[in-house]
Amino acid sequence: MNTYNRLPLSIQKGKGAYVWSDKNEAYLDFTSGIATCNLGHCPPEVQKALEKQLSNLWHTSNLYHVPKQEELASLLVEKSCFDQAFFCNSGAEANEAAIKLVRAIANKKHKKQASIVTFQQSFHGRTLATVAATGQEKIKAGFEPMLEGFIHLSYNDYQSLQTISELEPTAVMLELLQGEGGVVPTDPDWVKELSAICKENGILLVIDEVQTGMGRTGSLFLYEQYHLEPDIMTLAKGLGSGFPIGAMLAKEEVSAAFQPGMHGSTFGGNPLACTAGIETLNIISEENFLKNVAEQSKFLHSQLETLLDDFSFIKEIRGKGMLIGLEINGNAMDIVNMALEQNLLLLSAGPNVVRLLPPLTISQEEVVSFIQTFTKVLQQYREEEHG
Repeated sequence: MNTYNRLPLSIQKGKGAYVWSDKNEAYLDFTSGIATCNLGHCPPEVQKALEKQLSNLWHTSNLYHVPKQEELASLLVEKSCFDQAFFCNSGAEANEAAIKLVRAIANKKHKKQASIVTFQQSFHGRTLATVAATGQEKIKAGFEPMLEGFIHLSYNDYQSLQTISELEPTAVMLELLQGEGGVVPTDPDWVKELSAICKENGILLVIDEVQTGMGRTGSLFLYEQYHLEPDIMTLAKGLGSGFPIGAMLAKEEVSAAFQPGMHGSTFGGNPLACTAGIETLNIISEENFLKNVAEQSKFLHSQLETLLDDFSFIKEIRGKGMLIGLEINGNAMDIVNMALEQNLLLLSAGPNVVRLLPPLTISQEEVVSFIQTFTKVLQQYREEEHG
């Protein structure tokens, strides 16, 4: 169906930071499947574990215990501030589960319909509930009427905090770094005050880490950098190294609102998906892995900063870790298309932000190669667009 504006490239193979086309041309991939292949393409440890699991069991329903699912849940709980996990197949499904859990709590504990505050320019998914939660009108267009129960406030705005105090919603749901909304980090003081308001008023704090989780921003989960303890967190993308998996984690007193039959998934927590998740999480949690991510991301950021003097159309470089946005004067997709011609894969994040999402395993040599190619792209863009 005509649902994607596909670029003229057919990818046949991937390894590490590179993919190869059907013409056997190599491309340096700074998209990572939109923050999904965090360990690069086809990481050997994950591949080996999946091959072993393929010979044992592909699928069983959630009517029975699934050992791999329980193992992954235990690991996620051990490495986070949460107590229980629900598995699904995508970020949108994880956010759907979070929304349903919030509604269940509102009905069970407060005996009223739930209201959830989200923020303008947020992105939470493509299902009807997550579209309603999303703070972008272009995502909603054509799918009205919207599901009720969502209130959209200004992001990083202190007046919004006053509004939350007055509204006393059931939950506040946000990304600590808006990805699709332009790679915009949350202000630390603002979110600290937001968290305090939630605690004072018994409002649940739901953090969407679908794009920021699994080491993408330099820590296993971004909420750790903000010194928060959310009540609910959602994950997907990088959790399975490209294998479809999502997860919704919650504190025990919150997750108790779900009882058997209230929510479920045929494929959620599939043995293959959980095997990929276990290996991915174990690798990212290794002592030196995130240290190396911090070092390489610092090097990448420093190299990008050197471009500011030469290319005045770059207004700002922002982001955390290996989730970086370059706001430009102009159309970001022009740069994405020019990069493709130079065998470099990039993304946009809105009309005027170029988004960089290299694999977390990127080497310094690959960063240098990227900067060299990207500089050529920027020179071409300057000549064609800015004279």
